[in-house]
Amino acid sequence: MKILVVGGGGREHAVIKKIKENSAVTEIFALPGNGGIARDATCVGIKATDIDGIAEFAVSNRIDYAIVTPDDPLCLGAVDRLTAEGIPCFGPVAAAAIIEGSKVFAKNLMRKYNIPTAEYEVFESPEDALRYVADCPVPTVIKADGLALGKGVIIANTREEASDAVRTIMEDRKFGKSGDKIVVEEFLTGPEVSVLAFTDGKTVVPMVSSMDHKRALDGDRGPNTGGMGTIAPNPYYTEAVAAECMERIFLPTVDAMNREGRTFKGCLYFGLMITPKGPKVIEYNCRFGDPETQVVLPLLKSDLLGIMMACTNGTLADVPVVFDDKCAACVILASKGYPEKYDKGFPITFPEELSDNIFVAGAALSEGRLVTSGGRVIAVTEVADTLREAVDKAYRDAGLVEFENKYFRRDIGQKALDA
Repeated sequence: MKILVVGGGGREHAVIKKIKENSAVTEIFALPGNGGIARDATCVGIKATDIDGIAEFAVSNRIDYAIVTPDDPLCLGAVDRLTAEGIPCFGPVAAAAIIEGSKVFAKNLMRKYNIPTAEYEVFESPEDALRYVADCPVPTVIKADGLALGKGVIIANTREEASDAVRTIMEDRKFGKSGDKIVVEEFLTGPEVSVLAFTDGKTVVPMVSSMDHKRALDGDRGPNTGGMGTIAPNPYYTEAVAAECMERIFLPTVDAMNREGRTFKGCLYFGLMITPKGPKVIEYNCRFGDPETQVVLPLLKSDLLGIMMACTNGTLADVPVVFDDKCAACVILASKGYPEKYDKGFPITFPEELSDNIFVAGAALSEGRLVTSGGRVIAVTEVADTLREAVDKAYRDAGLVEFENKYFRRDIGQKALDA
């Protein structure tokens, strides 16, 4: 089988390494891929948002199955286009990807179908939003409506910070058109849990839970990033919580999307908070999380490609989905200055024996050498019998990867270990 994977980050590297385990796979193309992915797939310089280019490549190269993982091409209709060309895909169509593409849509969906989430108000003008936050309860959460590389959420601890957030998003246009509308949301408290789930629009199969670390600095300080590390499973996601989430959140969400004529097939990401009043949805993503994928997929014992094809074909209930009863920890090695300004082009070195544990996110090939090209550069993942062991091994590995201006958090997994 010839497989096409759209995207070029650490998440895509993790997906590619996992589907390579299927003996039916003869060739994998990554569009655009990156310098590290080039070790495991043929990288083609077509942007993930170039829907026409992706479709033309897929047709001319007789691709048997396509996997679309980033949010942008999903919301732009990559799956719709590839399917129209006769190429089966893993991932939701654009009408379903809106569950991530518009936070306003997602919040209104939850309100309409009684899916537990934070209370909220929607604003389309900065003047109305500024009037509201002038005396709203604080802390409060300000969210850009559209996609913003995982950074379109600002937690305001004071009304002044809330006003600044509104101006940043709606007047300064930090996130472009994504800030045409905003959601001002109740601030929830409790441990956060990420749950990725396979679904074919009928059956929902949650994967191992995980805990992301979004802030740039130790102690959950600093700006929000795309994620500085993850651990799995999340100790706060107990069997009782899992059962409640399935009954009150997971199945109702898939059913709600069906009722709206937006059947969701693929990976549906549930960002949850375990509040004193029970689990509530913070956000949905229409795809695998990054870097959650880098701890979840290494624990998957079943055939990933087979599961994905079952999601496409509507036969997920007939396919075994089994995870290892172990723990995983992922530490992100970033460029100093991320998520703001940072330098790039520095050579990356690591021992060859670490290759199986490394997922490359922001790196390119320059004269045959791997060099930094992004904010998040390398994800180092280790699996072990205990979380303590997995964390220690991941940090040991992190110390063996070298590049100038390397930065990483030193407390990934600490909250979970404390729990």
